[in-house]
Parts: sequence; structure tokens; C-alpha cells
Amino acid sequence: MAKLRLSVAVGDYDRIRPLVDGTVSIDAVDPQFMLLDPEEIFFRAFRHADFDITELSMSSYSVKTAAGTCPYIAVPVFPSRAFRHTSVYVRTDRIKVPADLKGKRVGVPEYQLTANVWVRLFLEEDHGVRPSDITWVRGGYEQAGRVEKIGVTLPLDVRIEPVPEGATISGMLAAGELDAVIGPRAPSCFRAGHPDVGYLYPDPQKAAADWFRRTRMFPIMHLLGIRSSLAEAHPWLPYAVTKAFEQSKAVALRKLGDTSATKVTLPFVEEQLEAARLLMGEDFWSYGLEPNRHVLERFLRQHHAEGLSSRLLTPEALFHPASIESHRI
Repeated sequence: MAKLRLSVAVGDYDRIRPLVDGTVSIDAVDPQFMLLDPEEIFFRAFRHADFDITELSMSSYSVKTAAGTCPYIAVPVFPSRAFRHTSVYVRTDRIKVPADLKGKRVGVPEYQLTANVWVRLFLEEDHGVRPSDITWVRGGYEQAGRVEKIGVTLPLDVRIEPVPEGATISGMLAAGELDAVIGPRAPSCFRAGHPDVGYLYPDPQKAAADWFRRTRMFPIMHLLGIRSSLAEAHPWLPYAVTKAFEQSKAVALRKLGDTSATKVTLPFVEEQLEAARLLMGEDFWSYGLEPNRHVLERFLRQHHAEGLSSRLLTPEALFHPASIESHRI
């Protein structure tokens, strides 16, 4: 049969490149890859459903899925995962410990971002800092005018206000008009070495590793979606896509573990790989429902408790049924 010519929007990750360069193929699909930044992908996917297969914010997808308005159905492929103890940047001249965030003004690029849900989860569980304890100030990191890509309805005790017209949250943090910023990117004032801006956790890698040992959770940021009409018309497609992305990740990890010549521009990468496996196990970046059920369940409970999803979703509700089954030999 003729191959389906489908647009695929994803980030430029090592775990995707074997698909992009043709080392791995998707059965019966002629993929047209667009390697884009997450902000562009998510804006275009959730506003206009521009792509056939696309990386999606897990939070935004959960909002839309709970509401029954998502144009995509996901498969349990997780292109982006990250510990988010590195995602809290504070005025070190006034914020010394996490509890100091109570009563403060904290900037966010968007309230419902997946990274911010994870941060609010551990701030509340580990330090007793609830969303209602903070005044949230929403705006672009470096460019004024950023808005929530999808609408959300929040509890009445959660206070959100926009940044002043023309302002950015990085500029406000540098000027001392915000006490902290939470988000997936570092604000430019942090990268530039502002003397009064730093991490909330002095050693965020250690804090994240300690958190993983307690919770066994490696936060999922993004999942992979297929246009629902395509999955309905071609019921073999979700399984084929899941299989191909699994194979691509396996190729990338084999290359990363080849110590004959370092594959990325980073010293000690082999040692970092071994350390990750010692902490998290051999399959530390797992795809699939069952290895990630506890992570998904905890995220979905937090998401619903914050009022972001209108109903409590189960992990199964996120994924096409064919993508969570696998054959055996």
C-alpha cells in the first residue's frame, strides 16, 4: 500500500534522530519531520492542530482531554522528561528556603505548564507551600505579551495577575519586582549571572536525586500525539508510531553508551550515563504505560486537584488503546 505522508513535529533530541535520518522507520509512513522548539509546537498544535503527529505538553493535553476537546490522541512515548528542581529561580537576597515563598510574588510564563505543575507538587508535598500561598504573575520570559495557550479555570483562592504591559518576568525578577520565577527555561538574568538571582535549591541535582529515591518519579514533560481522525481512519498507526519511537530511543542509547568516541559535546558523559543507571535503573527513560503508571497517576491527581483538568483522568484515558498493548514472541 502507498505510504501515508504525515507531518511530524518534535524537538531535536538524540532519541528522535534515528527516525529523522532514516535509521528507523515508521511502518507504512512517509514522515515529514519539523524539528521545532516546544513553544512553537504546542502553540500551533493546540490552537490550530497543525500537525499529524506531534509532541504535546502533558499538562495542556490533560486539560483538553478532560474537557473532551483535544484533536489528538496520545501514545505512551515521552520525548521530554526532566527533574524540575532546577526550574525555580529566586531572589537570593530574600528567599533562603522554600517556605520563604509563602506570601511572595512568583512569575510564570504560563500557570498550567507541565514543569510548573511538577514544581508546585513538590513545593506543597515537601515544604507545605500551596498554590494559594503565592501570588502568581504571568507573562513572557523575555518577550512581552505571552498568554496561556489554552484557557483554564482555577480555584478562587489562587491569585493570578498579568505582568504590567511591556514587562517580562525576567526583567521583573532582575529588578526585584518578583521574588521568584518558575518555568522550564532559565530567565536571562540568571544566565547573565545577576548577583541576587540564583537557584532555590543550592544543589538542585542532589535535591532531585534525593526526591527520586523517595518517590521513584522521573517527571514526564511531554508525550506524543496523533491526530485523532488519523488514528480512527488507520487503526494500525498508533502501534506503528509507538514501536518506531521505542526503536529510535534504543538506537540513541546504544550510541550514547559507545565509549570508543564520545557522541555528545560534553565531558564525562559516559560517567553521567552510568550514574543515571545506578540511581534509576537500566531503563531510566522508559516509554510505555506500566513502567510510568505511578508517575502519570501522581501527575494527574495534582493536575485535577489544582483545577486544571475538569475531571480526574486515569492513565489509560490518555492513550490510544492499541498503543498500550505489545506483542510477545
